[in-house]
Amino acid sequence: MTYTPAPPNPKAPAVRINLLSDTQTRPTQGMRETMARAEVGDEQVGDDPSVNLLCERVADLLGKEAAVFMPSGTMCNVAATLVHCRPGDEILAHATAHIVAREGGAHAALGGFQIMPLPGAGGQFAPDTLCAALHPRSRYQPPQTLVSVEQTANIGGGTIWKKKALDEIVEIARANGLATHMDGARLLNATVATGISAREMASGWDSAWIDFSKGLGAPIGAVIAGTRDFIDEVWRWKQRLGGSMRQAGICAAACTYALDHHVDRLAEDHANARALARGLSQIAGIEVQEPETNLVFFKPDGAGVTGEAMVGALRQRGVQIAVMEGRIRACTHLDVTPPMIEETVGLVREIVRQA
Repeated sequence: MTYTPAPPNPKAPAVRINLLSDTQTRPTQGMRETMARAEVGDEQVGDDPSVNLLCERVADLLGKEAAVFMPSGTMCNVAATLVHCRPGDEILAHATAHIVAREGGAHAALGGFQIMPLPGAGGQFAPDTLCAALHPRSRYQPPQTLVSVEQTANIGGGTIWKKKALDEIVEIARANGLATHMDGARLLNATVATGISAREMASGWDSAWIDFSKGLGAPIGAVIAGTRDFIDEVWRWKQRLGGSMRQAGICAAACTYALDHHVDRLAEDHANARALARGLSQIAGIEVQEPETNLVFFKPDGAGVTGEAMVGALRQRGVQIAVMEGRIRACTHLDVTPPMIEETVGLVREIVRQA
């Protein structure tokens, strides 16, 4: 077992259609030009104007007092838990949430926290499930200090947490003395799909963040927001984790460009996801989860092709995609066009026919 990513196989066909993830986006020409012109300073001493502008924009967007620019969304989650919790504390989150399934055990390794995985369909737990998981304060059990949700729920299929459920979870947490954290990796996909503003979606949550390197198309970065005191403590962990940067304004400028140009267009990704799901569902034997945003999960086993075999066959035809948690996940983004969706459906149909 090795942890280092393997470089691409030079003998493999070139990737023409990349549905692996919305992290596969490339900066647009306009974004690159904005980055080249960005005013910069030293982020560590607070004088990078492009970073400061981005943080002000996101704090306002999420309705919080302050915000800080981070290299990644994972660092946002890790820093947030390190501020909200103390060693031995317990975090409550869905069993498939990013902090459970995709962050390498960082919360236990760095903070000494345990995470109670909560069940629920579509990557979401019900407010009643949260209530049932709470226990009285006792020296026999770990202090429960934080509730976390992932908007949208990635492994759940890109599903959108309903505003009513989010509000109920906040009420339950407050009544029981727990802080609340929103992993907003694809929060703006949820806002575009529902018409509910990011400020309203994050209302009541003690901390929340948005990722810029997914559907928004920036090469790097996320911004976490909360109270000024919370962000002050996040800065301490940002420094400890090696996330405090220098002329970060070059990257921050790309994120600001994304806010100005790439938010509304997320609706195009959602439309492409629906088109892909519709086309795949018309192929006999393929089981497709109806997408709510830009993620399409499907299983081809009923058509006589395993997920791994389908992924391999598509890769040989220039389409990159992956198996996640036993299903194939296709992710639409700004580098995926409607003709690419149509071609992908045709290739899947061809592979099934030849099986």
